[in-house]
Amino acid sequence: MSEKQNDNQLNIELTEEIAEGIYSNLAIISHSNSEFVIDFIRVMPGVPKAKVKSRILMTPEHAKRLLLALQDNIHKFEAKNGKIKDIEAGGIPLNFGGPTAEA
Repeated sequence: MSEKQNDNQLNIELTEEIAEGIYSNLAIISHSNSEFVIDFIRVMPGVPKAKVKSRILMTPEHAKRLLLALQDNIHKFEAKNGKIKDIEAGGIPLNFGGPTAEA
């Protein structure tokens, strides 16, 4: 028997370094008429400066696919684990709500 390869199959490689992931607790999204730019940032308590840890560029069509995929996954997550608490209109507190460090 001969094996048929599915022409629609995509082989995706995930290196060990990328598999570790990068933690981000803030994303800044900007766009032009031809691309979306998503900067993922890690903000730490008591540190007035934060660095962009990763930048993703994508077409508007791929950005919309990402939006739909995130919505689908959030609905599945909430169905299993309960509603995710919405962030208040004020946004993410940069002090994390904890005590302020003093030197």
